[in-house]
Amino acid sequence: MLNAEIAEKEIKKINTDFEVSSPDLEDPIESKISHSLVGNIKFLIVGILFGIILVKSEVVSWFRIQEMFRFQSFHMYGVIGSAVITGMISVILLKRFKTKTIYNHPIIFIKRSFSKGQIFGGLLFGFGWAMTGACPGPIFALIGSGATVVLITLLTAIAGTWFYGLIREKLPH
Repeated sequence: MLNAEIAEKEIKKINTDFEVSSPDLEDPIESKISHSLVGNIKFLIVGILFGIILVKSEVVSWFRIQEMFRFQSFHMYGVIGSAVITGMISVILLKRFKTKTIYNHPIIFIKRSFSKGQIFGGLLFGFGWAMTGACPGPIFALIGSGATVVLITLLTAIAGTWFYGLIREKLPH
């Protein structure tokens, strides 16, 4: 059997909605890779720089997000569209050159089937985004920039994630 076929069978045994897996790991969900204090500080610095970029480009601005949902400005659509195009090109290149992770594990793309739950989840996500003016991605950048009211958004995102985990098995697949 090919490595990709073995990996796909192993991956199907677990919930792979959001996890990244490798057939070389004993437990595909838990990474056995540990980082030193210096390594973690590097991640912290990169995270802070990314947060600064989010704030300076105004993609975390409540006003920009409201403009997007009211179709008043192209700013957010341009940012999201360029991210989608960059992601598409990246995936094409990863597949074409059979790129591996920095730990020499194969990168495996699994074809997913469509589920009507994706529509409901997307609508729920969009309504939450429109109501709060905050996508879950930059919540910490907003809090770091002084918008402490976003702590409510963070708490509701955590509560929503917990609730999803509670009812996940009862939802249609």
